[in-house]
Parts: sequence; C-alpha cells; structure tokens
Amino acid sequence: MSPYSLTRTLPVDATDAALRADVLSGLTRHPKTLPPKWFYDARGSELFEEITRLPEYYPTRAEREILQTRAEEIAAASGARTVIELGSGSSEKTRHLLEVLPELHAYVPVDVSESALTGAAESLLAEHPGLSVHALIADFTTGLVLPGTPGPRLVVFLGGTIGNLLPEERATFLRSVRSLLSPGDALLLGTDLVKEEETLVAAYDDAAGVTAAFNKNVLSVVNRELGADFPLDGFDHRAVWNPEQRWIEMRLRARRALSVKIRELDLVVPFEAGEELRTEVSAKFRQEDVREELAAAGMRLAQWWTDSAGRFALSLATAV
Repeated sequence: MSPYSLTRTLPVDATDAALRADVLSGLTRHPKTLPPKWFYDARGSELFEEITRLPEYYPTRAEREILQTRAEEIAAASGARTVIELGSGSSEKTRHLLEVLPELHAYVPVDVSESALTGAAESLLAEHPGLSVHALIADFTTGLVLPGTPGPRLVVFLGGTIGNLLPEERATFLRSVRSLLSPGDALLLGTDLVKEEETLVAAYDDAAGVTAAFNKNVLSVVNRELGADFPLDGFDHRAVWNPEQRWIEMRLRARRALSVKIRELDLVVPFEAGEELRTEVSAKFRQEDVREELAAAGMRLAQWWTDSAGRFALSLATAV
C-alpha cells in the first residue's frame, strides 16, 4: 500500500461556486461582509506568511512556543496513533507533535488546497518513512467523513482559526468535531486569548502595512475570479476591537462613494463614502469561554497550556 493517498470530497468546481455564493450573499446585505477564507490565494498566502514574521503579530510565535515546549506533554496526554489536522496548510507547526508521538501510525491532513496537501505530504514522508498519510481535499466546516485509521486519534485545529467563526458557526463546528471522536480520542484546539486592546489592534494593523495589503487582497481575488472592478486604492484597511463580542474586526472602508461592477454575477454594488465591508472577525477567548463552548458541544476541557507570556492557549478536550 502506498504511504500517501489523497481523497477529494469537494467537487472540482466547489471553490468557484462557493466564492460566487459568498460574494452575492455578503455584498447584497447590510452591513456588507466577505468571509476571510477568500484572502488565501497564492498572493494572500504569501502575505500571511509575512504577517506571521512581523513583530506585532504574536499568535504564531506564541503557539509555536507552546508546541515546542509542551509537545511531549501533549503527546503523552493524547497517546495518539492518528493525527487529523483541520486546515493543515503546510503542516509546519504540527511537525513538533508528529516527531514526539511514539506510536504514531497515520496523519490525515484536511485542506481545500491539493497543492498544499501534496507538498506537505512529500516532506513529511521524507522525514517519517514509516508514516501513512491520507490527505483529504475537504471543507472542514461542512462535516467530514474520515478514513479508517487506528485510534486513539487526535484532531488538531491550530492557529486560533476557530476565532474566525461566528459564535453559532463555532457551536456547529465543535459539535461536528465531537461527532468524529470515539472513546479515547481528543481535540487539540488553538485559541488566542483576551488581552489589552493596544496589543490586539497592533497585531492586525501593523506599521509596515502588510496586513492592510492582505486585507485588500480579498478585493483582488474577487476582481480576478469574478470580473469585478474594485479599486484597491478606493479602500482603507481598519482593525477594530469589539469589546462586547471580544473579537477584532478587520474592515475595508470606502474612501469615497463607489459603484463596483461584478461582471460574472451581473451585479452592481454601491458603497457610500465611509461605508465599511467586514472581511474578518478574530475572536479572543478566556479559559472559561473555551470550557463552556466545549461543554456545550459535548466535550470536556482536560488540559490547558499557554505560552510564557499568557497570550495564546492550546487546550486538549475529550468527549463526555
């Protein structure tokens, strides 16, 4: 049997259909919104990698610190023989875990990008010749059917990405994860923590303007894929802390009144001067928030690790 297999659960045209649906729905409502997943074309992914190296952007460094210093504790607590990573991308951070799981048999990366999955698998198999990698081209927010792999299984969801989901979306997602867990399985969840507003805003509005370019890249994606004519210089990047919801909102504010044509949707979208388009929320959590949301989904918070500065957390949850 080949050590690498790939299963496509998304139709080939699923990305195009989803973009059309999200743009039509998000730009015809008030206030206007677009989901953050559309940041990540090739250019957007490059910009995000640059963001993770910025001095203001702490989450990636903080999470990596936890993985580097606590990987053996996480491995011992989970005892995993299979690691399932949702939104795996390059699988870079997960390597810290894979290296210290003594009984690891299989790795199941889940992502919408076939090229990212294949590239990560090639490097992992070179490093771990005995590992079996079964990649899934899938949208982890719409439910998953996993391949048969030995337990215990550890479902991994890193990067604080859960904060990009709205509360009702988080609840649905966590319930779907719970449905994947058998007795002995666990979820390893990365969450960014509540902290002072100045630090949070700076992380999403860096002095070099990289996050601003990343935010505007969503307009470039819509322009290219749907024949739109968004003027990138017609919008300003904004990052705003919402203390009631405990999340950062990334927005694009129209600098002047605009009328944007989206040819492939036969749609004209008006913007008033100063009108804002929300492109992302990034929720921040307290330990009790994580505990409550896990409990509502039928899971128990079993372990909690933070970086040395208490900025970011990894939690291990098991099924109730």
